[in-house]
Amino acid sequence: MHNKIHHSLMQWYKIHGRHDLPWRITNNPYKIYLSEIMLQQTQVKTVLERFYFPFLEKFPTLLDVAKSDLDDVLKMWEGLGYYTRAKNLHTTAQKCQGDLPKNASELLELPGIGRSTAHAISAFAYKEALPILDANVKRILHRYFAIEARDEKKLWKAAYELFDTKYPFEYNQAMMDIGSMVCLAKKPLCDVCPFEKGCEGKSAPQNFPEPKIKKIKPVRKPTIVVYTHNGKIALSQRKERFLHGLWGFVQYETFEENEGVLLGHITQHYSHFTLDADVYKCESEYVNEECEWFAPSEINHLSLSGADHKVLKLIV
Repeated sequence: MHNKIHHSLMQWYKIHGRHDLPWRITNNPYKIYLSEIMLQQTQVKTVLERFYFPFLEKFPTLLDVAKSDLDDVLKMWEGLGYYTRAKNLHTTAQKCQGDLPKNASELLELPGIGRSTAHAISAFAYKEALPILDANVKRILHRYFAIEARDEKKLWKAAYELFDTKYPFEYNQAMMDIGSMVCLAKKPLCDVCPFEKGCEGKSAPQNFPEPKIKKIKPVRKPTIVVYTHNGKIALSQRKERFLHGLWGFVQYETFEENEGVLLGHITQHYSHFTLDADVYKCESEYVNEECEWFAPSEINHLSLSGADHKVLKLIV
């Protein structure tokens, strides 16, 4: 049914595809898995330039990840954001003892691996003929089949319908590249798209998918307190899901200003809220039982959030 589209897709990929991406020239499951996790919520350029190779240098195999402390994994993830990904990577490495399952259904049972990621790892590492459904592929399917609603079930059905079982590897890679380079969210380049002839949504691509309802991002205004004693600084390890495992300074929703010295103010933008905080310094040996004391030189070896790095700059 889609033979012509598949042919156009293969021709486009042959000429324009990003064939030299490091995770495309390997069938090493760990390296492919790592790329898939890093590329969730993060652009290829950022992953390539700053994170992928240093991480592999520190942890050449998944077994190296399994044998390492979570702190070390988080330190190498520092700046990449969405730290639950790193925690899940560490947990998965320990569960597998460095050896990933060899099919999508078993991969799907591991922490942090959803259906599309499981399909991607299995398709690229083990040649299992399965479609993927990342954000770029979703956008193509929305437009090609004129699917307005952000409906995961409909999109998976469409993904299987369009899928090229004969050339699954090339098809999936081409779909990701076209979504990234041609079928753009804001200004799609329809005139050079291999899907152009059969695309049902090309006359009004901005309608597919239907626009998200814009939510006003809430602003959190805690007070951050840097506790010091005998030349050391108090930090605690985050336990909440967001920033889990990272070290950070103490935060309060309410704080008596006369208890400390104002160091300054920081603002940090996250995907779902903005942190807007005054930062105080307080000399005290009594904080709480969750805090540990570190010399300034030791803090450099800990994994901190972007906000806590800004606080650190106010101290030194």
